[in-house]
Amino acid sequence: MPRFLPLFVTLLLAPVAGAADNWPSWRGPTANGTAAATADPPVKWDATTNIKWKAPLTGRGSATPVVWEDQVFVLTATKTDREAKPDELPPQDPSRKVNTTAPKHFYKFEVISFDRATGQERWRKTAAEAVPHEGHHETHSYAAGSPATDGKRLYVSFGSFGVFAFDLSGKQLWKRDFGRIQSRLGWGEAVTPVVHGDTVLLNWDQEANSKLIALNAATGETRWETKRDEKTSWNAPCVVEYKGVTQVIVNATDRIRSYDLATGKEIWQCGGMTVNAIPSVLTDGEFAYVVSGYRGAAAVAIPLDSKGDVTESKTLRWRYGKGTPYVPSPLLLDGRLYFTSANTGLLTILDVKTGKPILADERLPGLTTLYASPMTAAGRIYFVDRVGTTVVVKAGDTAEVLATNKLNDAIDASPVAVGKTLFLRGEKFLYCISSEK
Repeated sequence: MPRFLPLFVTLLLAPVAGAADNWPSWRGPTANGTAAATADPPVKWDATTNIKWKAPLTGRGSATPVVWEDQVFVLTATKTDREAKPDELPPQDPSRKVNTTAPKHFYKFEVISFDRATGQERWRKTAAEAVPHEGHHETHSYAAGSPATDGKRLYVSFGSFGVFAFDLSGKQLWKRDFGRIQSRLGWGEAVTPVVHGDTVLLNWDQEANSKLIALNAATGETRWETKRDEKTSWNAPCVVEYKGVTQVIVNATDRIRSYDLATGKEIWQCGGMTVNAIPSVLTDGEFAYVVSGYRGAAAVAIPLDSKGDVTESKTLRWRYGKGTPYVPSPLLLDGRLYFTSANTGLLTILDVKTGKPILADERLPGLTTLYASPMTAAGRIYFVDRVGTTVVVKAGDTAEVLATNKLNDAIDASPVAVGKTLFLRGEKFLYCISSEK
């Protein structure tokens, strides 16, 4: 799910007080993949260099950690030894086409707090224990939606298994159950809460009965629900204030849509994406930049003053149709849009004013398959692949590689930078990579 922005746009996109000193959501303090101006994480590391600590992880998850003050929060789903009795198995719909098999064991859906300074586990809470009604893609997990915090509460979505709020000491404050998600081909779900002011937003896209949900952050009560004529999409909403109206923009296969945060009513829509719209929307405060890249390629720049259906409108800033990402979200920085092709390490840089490529399909050496979204800090961009290799590139018009760093761990979560520290959530460990001792 954005790394760029002049100061005035950063202020527009940062609804959480004090967030710049933390990493409160999937893509950071401004919800766009850009670290705070004070962030200066290491450029180089390996299994023994600049590793301040690493904490062992149980279960499985690809949710990106969030950081608030002295805590790092991680989600995981752990298969238990408890096999479900026949009457405990969720009923199946034989008419659904799925490519996965539902498990027969109970899973524990857990929230874990680690001490930011030491990596010691501070608390662990089981949000739910249930038998999943469907399987997931072999590269996916049951803990894929990243948590979010406003410094008062931690918001957690395990999708079909509940949406929760905890205080920062681990006390559950509220829970909501919105029923099962029926994901495309049973590939699994990833609902990442987005917090803006006193509202929590959930993209509940699935194969039927898709909707965008707005909750009261303090109580969990529904403010509004808006039905969406969309299939499974897996992306997080983008929130931006524009000329007195707060827009909530959601990517999707059929239509990119913008909604009024106050009412849930649609403001504009634009077609042209591919199937499986996973990347989240970016904005510079004037335009929305939207991409998708499964079995095709699509990128578009949409003015935020749009109204109605602008699919064929001449007001669109540009369209581009090559080398766009499938899973990773793009990055917007200093007038450039950075993205990698499909799930590969082929980098494209577009001029955001013209949509013309500054660099096209340039291979980043050493990278394999990518699911993590890129992160930028201190004029550098961090690309992390699925086998634990991070390539650090100097931001600019060329793909100047500054370092290639390897860890012996699978990584799908996006990188997190706070101060002089980089956090990477692997399959086996949570890594604190820092030049500070």
